[in-house]
Amino acid sequence: MSTLVKSITLEEFLQLPETKPTSEYIDGKISQKPMPQGEHSRLQGKLVATINEVAETPKIALAFPELRCVFGGAAIVPDIAVFRWERIPREPSGRIANRFATHPDWVIEILSPDQSQAKVLRNLLHCSQNGTELGWLIFPEEASILTIFPNQRVEMLTGTDPLPIFSNIDLSLTVEQVFSWLTL
Repeated sequence: MSTLVKSITLEEFLQLPETKPTSEYIDGKISQKPMPQGEHSRLQGKLVATINEVAETPKIALAFPELRCVFGGAAIVPDIAVFRWERIPREPSGRIANRFATHPDWVIEILSPDQSQAKVLRNLLHCSQNGTELGWLIFPEEASILTIFPNQRVEMLTGTDPLPIFSNIDLSLTVEQVFSWLTL
């Protein structure tokens, strides 16, 4: 006996109550993100702080953890969404908007244990296809970072490889430096 599953639209998904951990909607399907664990949480916190330390005061960009972004027919919640300053959604008063109905400029995902690599990569490719300039997929177990550029050009970086960052952000990081944050 098969069970029929009613398909849901993006608009219907956005009306559903929030879940913990958060849910995403892409390709007509709802999926729940895994609950972050130690390495994931540490990398996410350090990356947000490091990016914002050099990009926020000069009003170049702003990094947001776990921000729902609705664009291209999907609602995704990247581990880190970075927006160029002029693209940060704002209310008419100038305050930051609660709803971000646009693509991030830079997306960072950190693969959690038991998380589907294919699903996370699909989200990153969706971002790239819809205007995101840069994507990182961090693999803590392999100490490597897959980078995604426009036109879905990808590179796998390890060790002392320098990581691509927006040219106007005064920050240089290597893969090795990022993973050194896991040793306390």
